[in-house]
Amino acid sequence: MEKLSNMENTYHNGYHRWTMTTQIERGLALLEHLASHPEGAALSDIAAAIAMPLSATHRLLSELVKSGYVRQLRDQGDYGLTIKLVALGLSYLGTSGVVDVAQPSLDRLALESAELVRLAIIDGEDLVFVAKAQGATRGLRYDPDMGLSVRLSCSAAGHAWLSTFDDDEALRLVARQGFGSPSAYGPKAPTTVKALLAFVHAARKRGYATISEVFAPAMSAMAAPVVVRGVAIGVVTIAGPTVRLDEVRMKRLSGALIETARELAGLSTASSLFRRKESARGAAQR
Repeated sequence: MEKLSNMENTYHNGYHRWTMTTQIERGLALLEHLASHPEGAALSDIAAAIAMPLSATHRLLSELVKSGYVRQLRDQGDYGLTIKLVALGLSYLGTSGVVDVAQPSLDRLALESAELVRLAIIDGEDLVFVAKAQGATRGLRYDPDMGLSVRLSCSAAGHAWLSTFDDDEALRLVARQGFGSPSAYGPKAPTTVKALLAFVHAARKRGYATISEVFAPAMSAMAAPVVVRGVAIGVVTIAGPTVRLDEVRMKRLSGALIETARELAGLSTASSLFRRKESARGAAQR
């Protein structure tokens, strides 16, 4: 009987841990889904996106509403994120010091390039844009969303980061995330290993990545990794319309881009966030 009781306790404890883990994963998936739908999303759409029954999804949404992370946009209507989640992210970045450290360097590069300059940091096995400076003062201004995970296969930032690994590790990171589709990105987005490696090898040889109509139609970008003691801790990018940021101009700006990446590498010890990324990547590669 005592043995049976121990087995039952083990089962129930294991089941409790499993259900808690599943609930956390579903909750995070729900928040990520709402983050990509700023106009809000219907209960049925959310349930389908996170693979949960309607009743369970409604209970999860109710808990997030109580905690202040989600609100119902109108009575019996769609659900959307509140500003609380954004405030948490901004507070985290502010405390880490990464924006304060990087902003002057980004501002200088934006002034010189007259285009959008951004900094992405490595978060586990993802790249996330955390700071920017807009250098375009007239004409078309390119300014996509911040704080979203970068698609590695079809972005200059992704190619620049992948170029710091050997091909096997680069392809593992891409396989985890999947290839971007030209229907969702640019018409020249690579959809095969061979096409992707051509971009990565070129970036590795030059020391920076370039793309044109890969991430988005009629848009170009270039990126250089921020490397400290052989470990990439971030990526700095320049992006703008292809009519302005063509191949010739990207080559002309390459020196300033690489110099900014080196400058940020030298400043990295001033930010606790940068230090954690360097430590984590170094440990992973040992």
